Formats: sequence, C-alpha cells, structure tokens
Amino acid sequence: MLHCGSFHLDLSRPLVMGIVNVTPDSFSDGGRHATRDAALRHAERLLAEGADMLDVGGESTRPGAASVSLQEELDRVLPVLEALRGAPVPVSIDTCKPEVMCAALAVGASMVNDVNALQAPGALEAVQASDAAVCLMHKRGAPASMQQSPQYRDVVGEVMDFLRMRIAAVENLGVSRDRIVVDPGFGFGKTLEHNLTLLRELDCFGEWGAPVLVGLSRKSMLGALTGREIDERMPASLAAVLVAVERGARIVRVHDVRETVDALKIWNAVNGRES
Repeated sequence: MLHCGSFHLDLSRPLVMGIVNVTPDSFSDGGRHATRDAALRHAERLLAEGADMLDVGGESTRPGAASVSLQEELDRVLPVLEALRGAPVPVSIDTCKPEVMCAALAVGASMVNDVNALQAPGALEAVQASDAAVCLMHKRGAPASMQQSPQYRDVVGEVMDFLRMRIAAVENLGVSRDRIVVDPGFGFGKTLEHNLTLLRELDCFGEWGAPVLVGLSRKSMLGALTGREIDERMPASLAAVLVAVERGARIVRVHDVRETVDALKIWNAVNGRES
C-alpha cells in the first residue's frame, strides 16, 4: 500500500501514471499541452483512458534541456494543479524545486516526483511537512549534460547505493516507508547498455519494500533498439512496460495510457490479478 496524501493505493497490480507535460520542449509531446486548457483536456483524456495517477511537470528534464526560472515553472503548473484539485486519482508534481513542491502541495498535489531525489536545500523539509508520497529518482549529472559519456563501474550497485542513502535521508526526517517510491532513472545519465542492465536486474530494487516506478515511455533507448522515431515508439514502450512489471515495477509512467492499460489487463489476467 502506498500512502499518497488522502489516497491509499493498492499495489497488488501495477499502476499507470499518465504524463501531463505543461512545457514547450519535452522530448515527446513538447508544446502540445503547454497551456492550462490544453493540459487539462489531456489530463481528462488520460483519466478516461484509465490512468491511476497523473504526473504534472513544468520543466523539461530531457537530455540537453535548459532549466527554467522558478516563476515560469510556477506559472505553468499551478493553474493546472488547482484545476485538478479533487481529481479521482492522486496528482503528482514533477519538480526538483522546493518552492514548487510547497506551492503544489498547498493546492492539492499528493505526490512529489523529484528527478533530484530531494537533494536541493529545503526539498526534504518541503515534503516532511506534508502527507504526500515522494518518488526518489537516480540521475547522474544535470539534464543539459547528463548524456555526455556517463560511466559506472557497477551501474546497478551504484544506483542502488544512491537510492539507499536517499531513502535513509527521507526516513530520518520522519517520512514513513509507505510514502516512498524509488525510480532507477532510465535515460538520466546512462548509456543504452546501462539502461538495459538496470532493466534486466530491476527486481533488485524491490529489496527495500518501497514500490519501484519506471519511466521508459518513448525514450531514446527504445529508439536505439528499434530505429523508430519518438512518435513511432508506442509498441516498444508497451514491451518495455511489460518487461519492467515482470521484474517488479509497481508504477509505470507513460504517455500512452490507454494502450498501457490494455496491455496490463492481459498481464494481470495471466498472472491472476484483478485489473
């Protein structure tokens, strides 16, 4: 069970988190949902398609992305979050800025999804004062340069060590384990082989009892394997999701909600789980 604000999420089946990018430059759908109304229409469609959670972000973290100012990020996400207050599923804020976390939690966000794993000064305290869930992700380097020759001696061991330390830091401030989610950070400072190794050994990340979230949807590693452009990677994304849940992922963060929900209905049926 994941405690997520006023929600208690049953993790006996994998959950689908739908992506709502309120940005002009996200790698997959940048600009398509960059206004409040467009983002809300998209969020409503994802809910109708069966999303168990929504993840709202106002700053692209794609490789090569530049950072945006605090005010610009607030201006992008707060109107959307305010409109989604009272949504039937948990709404997550995808940010690494403590000020955005605080503002988002104040208007009803029930999860903080931080690619920086709450390492910014004030981030831990922002979450500590709430009852929100937190997703701690591993990345190496900043988005602008993280894909410039990343190197590891043992990618699984190093990512696990980092996440273990971040879990301890969060718990030391009183955040209970049932509010913590971990994400190995596919594509964030990793080569194709690093990503494949993490996916092969994903079940290792379940040892802490915290649910594992994966974000593989339409990513460049799928393009490298298939030769497909971003808008042609949905079948590869579905295959990656099924591999991930077979290896223990409990939450999958995706663009293609309807198709993912359908694929997981088959997986759930075969594995004797209710959809």
